[in-house]
Amino acid sequence: MLTGCSVDPPAFLGTGQGDPPAPGSVVEHWGSFFGGTRGNIDTAMSPVKVVLPGTVTQIGSSNSTEYALLSDGSLYAWGLGTQGELGDGSLRNSLDRPVRVQFPAGVKIKSIPTDVMPYDTGLAVDSQGRVWGWGNDGGGELCLGTKKQYTRPVMLPFTHVTALAGASGHALYDADGTVYACGQNTEGDLGDGSRRNSAVPVTVARLQNADVTELVASFANSGALLSNGYYYDWGYNGQGQLGDGRPGHSSDKPVRVKLRQPVTQVAQGGSLWGNGQTLVLLADGSLWAWGNNRAGQLGTGTIGQHGKPVRFYPPAGVTYQSLATGSATSYAVSTTGSVYAWGVSHVGQLGDGTTKTSLAGVMVVTGATAISATANNVVVAVPDSS
Repeated sequence: MLTGCSVDPPAFLGTGQGDPPAPGSVVEHWGSFFGGTRGNIDTAMSPVKVVLPGTVTQIGSSNSTEYALLSDGSLYAWGLGTQGELGDGSLRNSLDRPVRVQFPAGVKIKSIPTDVMPYDTGLAVDSQGRVWGWGNDGGGELCLGTKKQYTRPVMLPFTHVTALAGASGHALYDADGTVYACGQNTEGDLGDGSRRNSAVPVTVARLQNADVTELVASFANSGALLSNGYYYDWGYNGQGQLGDGRPGHSSDKPVRVKLRQPVTQVAQGGSLWGNGQTLVLLADGSLWAWGNNRAGQLGTGTIGQHGKPVRFYPPAGVTYQSLATGSATSYAVSTTGSVYAWGVSHVGQLGDGTTKTSLAGVMVVTGATAISATANNVVVAVPDSS
């Protein structure tokens, strides 16, 4: 369903007067954007602050762009915009100044994916449960039956959406209690039992009547966490990404990962055939991971892939409460708000000012309330100390 978009006036940065933004909530980001242009852009080896004009309630990321949802239902973006990822009607970059994503008048955004969004593409759910997409749609991940570029949000063909995620050229949507997928299907990413690409929604197998609480996605993988704590994933399994003990055997239908306790939180990462990993937090507080581990991104302190879940531990005296993972770098936020990072850092993914890989968690910032990581970049919400 395509709709004409009348545009709300930007809340700031759109006055043309050069006025500085009013103080608001702060996010910090580091690493590098990449997307429509070649190579990594705007590399930051240490955290960089971005000021938003209101209270940040949620943050999200894609390979090229980062997003902050404010308490008034407005959404802001910064990063690359050459594929329309900023959603402001332009094809320009805005690397350090947030711009307001231009939804039709009266639309208030309720949520965005935190793990995560498709390649050069943005997604958001409004207060009525409708989902909107913008940017690149080269794989058909917006489910509109076409493969076009959208510089402003367009409504997608779903209602009552409660969870969504995307990565690379595919996306997942939990709508009216059914999980749908669209886009590229190279390794069974869509989970419908086929390897056929689809620019229109297909139903993910084996999840009928399942109460899905979270959807996740990465380069050629997808996952669904259920309310009973069961976790299913599907797609690529070259280095054990599915956690089923069968590396090299991809699956075009969801498979359940066997874990000793219910899963309470999951983060899925990976951006190429040579990486891809999942980290989970269980109900008993234990931490487990599986998949590629070429840079120590599983947090075990060693290098070497794991085709089944393996336990990892935080630093002594630290308790992790939330997880995130990018290409080959992983992150955790502790119960005190400290952010730790481990894995590769060739474009600053660790945020410690170096390009050295670390097998142990490095503390990057304190006071964080939320985190999202994709490919080579990470964004965290922190209190405004200005």
